[in-house]
Amino acid sequence: MSDTASPVRRSLFLHAPIRRKPRIMLERMLELVDEDTPPDGSDGPVAVLERRLADLLGKESALFLPSGTMAQQVALRVHADRRGRRAFAAHPQSHLDVWEEQGYNAVHGLWMRRTGDLNELMTADDLAAIGEPLAAAVWELPQRDLGGLLPEWDDLCEQVALVRATGAAAHLDGARLWEAQTYYRRPFHEIAALFDTVYVSLYKSLQGVRGAVLAADAATLDAARVWRQRLGGGIRDAWPLALAALVHLDDLGSRMPAYREHAIAIAAAVNADSTAHAYPDPPQTPIFHIHLPASRRAVEQAGAEILAERGIQLWGRVRSSPDPSRCSFEVTVGENAMEFTPDEVVTLLHDLLARAGAGPR
Repeated sequence: MSDTASPVRRSLFLHAPIRRKPRIMLERMLELVDEDTPPDGSDGPVAVLERRLADLLGKESALFLPSGTMAQQVALRVHADRRGRRAFAAHPQSHLDVWEEQGYNAVHGLWMRRTGDLNELMTADDLAAIGEPLAAAVWELPQRDLGGLLPEWDDLCEQVALVRATGAAAHLDGARLWEAQTYYRRPFHEIAALFDTVYVSLYKSLQGVRGAVLAADAATLDAARVWRQRLGGGIRDAWPLALAALVHLDDLGSRMPAYREHAIAIAAAVNADSTAHAYPDPPQTPIFHIHLPASRRAVEQAGAEILAERGIQLWGRVRSSPDPSRCSFEVTVGENAMEFTPDEVVTLLHDLLARAGAGPR
């Protein structure tokens, strides 16, 4: 669905353009600018962000990289080189595999053991069944393509311990770690302590521009810094990306619980109505999926009509289903979605499905 036909005035979609227009973002960043501090110096935005995230995550050090794709490839490359192993384990819907063109293999010669069921969380039994030595295992918390699902804390600890007992490293894809923390309700440093390396995104939860931070011990990040340079990520003047991330670093944690509660309320209203189905029920995090009894193409067309007529954007993209008569879309509750009451979302779904020619499920 394109938002070019009509300006987006309201959106359920977290990354809708209404709060990401250049002037709005720049005005927020300017409030943090210190004209007397060299932007790339030891007290510039990049250095400050690295120190603050290292402290938040309880790690010895942190390293800025221009993208999460690079950050995760670098982490896995360092783990692989140290152990002389080329395989790593990850869920079949890992971002590394689904959205990054298998860069781990094309660039680094690594291979991924797709571990667990496509539509279920990875388990300790899945990991124990792997028959080859691993350089690392990757956990995405929460698992976005499963509707923001998370393993229970004890299950997660068991999985990490099992992997580490084989000599493999534990890596956290924490692009949406702030969302995960609302369910675990443990300090960030306690969650991060399970893992050798932790990646966090600067533009997803933090709503920055782009960029990522990798946190670990100093020796690991010394090696990561070399690979960052080799991959073209040692850019000068990265301070605007860091500055954009710093805008929300202080207040995001206090907002996330309210986002999760609103996600639970929206999902409950959707499921009580029964025209569509929200999953997980209830959401573990501010992320969940709404499953619709209509084809992807019909829903996309109906959504485009609602956007053109009313300026309301319902999603970033519609996901297809093995059943061609069904589809789904993701809701990540942030400031955009807080503007929609649960009843309003239900009403919008009725309108959407009527336009798509679908009845109740």
